Amino acid sequence: MPMQAHEIEELLRETFPNAKIQVEGDDGVHMSAMVIDESFRGMNRVQQQRAVYAALKGKMDGPNGALHALALTTKAPE
Repeated sequence: MPMQAHEIEELLRETFPNAKIQVEGDDGVHMSAMVIDESFRGMNRVQQQRAVYAALKGKMDGPNGALHALALTTKAPE
């Protein structure tokens, strides 16, 4: 079952409660998200994106995942 933007944001908020989060996309399968959070400070981009994927709790796992593609922008606040 495809995921809606608000569902993705809710999952991300559980892990990143103080982050600036913006999720876009309307087909429920191919989405984009921007996550700006202090916890990313000192992490490289791969580490940041792995943290976001972990926050999605398996929703992108395998061909039967609820979310097929998520374009990510992650960074620490400036």
